[in-house]
Amino acid sequence: MSDQAIVRINDLRKSFGDLEVLKGVDLEVTKGEVVVILGPSGSGKSTLLRCVNRLEEPTGGEVWFEDTLVNDKKTDINKVRERIGMVFQSFNLFPHLTAKGNVMLAQQKVLKRDKATAAEVAVRQLTRVGLADKIDYYPAQLSGGQQQRVAIARALAMDPHVMLFDEATSALDPELVRGVLDVMRSLAKAGMTMMVVTHEMGFARDVADRVVFMDEGVIVEQGTPSEVFDNPKSERTKDFLGHIA
Repeated sequence: MSDQAIVRINDLRKSFGDLEVLKGVDLEVTKGEVVVILGPSGSGKSTLLRCVNRLEEPTGGEVWFEDTLVNDKKTDINKVRERIGMVFQSFNLFPHLTAKGNVMLAQQKVLKRDKATAAEVAVRQLTRVGLADKIDYYPAQLSGGQQQRVAIARALAMDPHVMLFDEATSALDPELVRGVLDVMRSLAKAGMTMMVVTHEMGFARDVADRVVFMDEGVIVEQGTPSEVFDNPKSERTKDFLGHIA
């Protein structure tokens, strides 16, 4: 067990009724590492991510975040979630709030920041994701890519220790994907610890420190991008990459 591990997953299992979606997954993510999780639909990627902040309740095994056992019934999961940023496929913005208002809300409610501090952080994070000129726009006035960048700014405003991205670009038109991936690239360069479920192979190759390939609820293979993409060991990985290349 690494001292630097920020997320440690041991023998993680998750079933939905009779369907076993995760079948004993072991994974560590160290501080500052970008881990990209690839695999076909239904392989358990998103379920794995959602178990990290207990949006899904594990059926068995352990999920540790820093020094906290996430899936211990005694754990205050809301305190844990304050340190875990999550960006979903859907943007989940409040339509009646501006971009700035959306980024301020959780800071005020969860972190108890005063309005002036929350506003200052919101402007700083919206600027960071390239939306300095859109802070007073409402979601309906923004493109899908811009809305997703507001969602990223909202997560960053909470000062997370790790960011989870669950197919953050898959609901976007192709021309809007790049802006979101550029933001994710800049976060990686700045040293943010990230777990990313994505189908964007170029991003995985360029940005990941480690690529994890999952299929049918298990990790089939993991390694550096060049190891997994250029020299995959498993036939299943070769087959998957062959179909998407």
